[in-house]
Amino acid sequence: MEHKKIHRWDLSPGEAIRQQYALRSGLKNKSLRIDRIRSVAGVDVSVKGGLSRAAIVVLSFPSLEVLESVSHTGKTGFPYVPGLLTFREAPVILKCAEKLASAPDVLVFDGQGQAHPRRMGLAAHLGLFLETPSIGSAKSLLYGTFRPPGRKKGDLSLLKDKDGTPLGAALTTRDDTNPVFVSPGHLADIHSSVDLILACCPKYKLPEPIRRAHKYASL
Repeated sequence: MEHKKIHRWDLSPGEAIRQQYALRSGLKNKSLRIDRIRSVAGVDVSVKGGLSRAAIVVLSFPSLEVLESVSHTGKTGFPYVPGLLTFREAPVILKCAEKLASAPDVLVFDGQGQAHPRRMGLAAHLGLFLETPSIGSAKSLLYGTFRPPGRKKGDLSLLKDKDGTPLGAALTTRDDTNPVFVSPGHLADIHSSVDLILACCPKYKLPEPIRRAHKYASL
């Protein structure tokens, strides 16, 4: 799977923030045609002892059977800074993506999409690099406000910016569990992102593509 080379990754935190602001105007919100999706990839990274291991697991859709799994391990070259996760994880993810035999229809990241102070979470940023519809599905909230959704699968509450602009959704993916935080990255929108994530959660709280990638990325 090929990707653009929009900028370098060896930036200072200040330079990284300026880069996020510069890129945000390139994001496009677009409704996904769920009926046309045939493959969904989960993307996750684990970090341990100065090493980062990225995993991408491609599943068929809607049957969610594994089609391809790839991984890549490299040095962790950027410090942990909230809001700048992309600069820590992107280099190893992009190396991993180069190993894919074919591009998936949608990428689902264990991280944020546009639910980010600068609208440029991991899924949004790498959606631009990979030119592929991308969605962030995070276990915890980074940015935005919401009212707790109901406890039934499919219940949701919009995640909003300070001015009330919708950024994503707090989504209940399994009965009686806390929500996951879904937000579009690039070439996706809130409602179709929610629909796809729900379709990827037939049994567990975590979307199946992310659950599989998390296991494969473990160091």
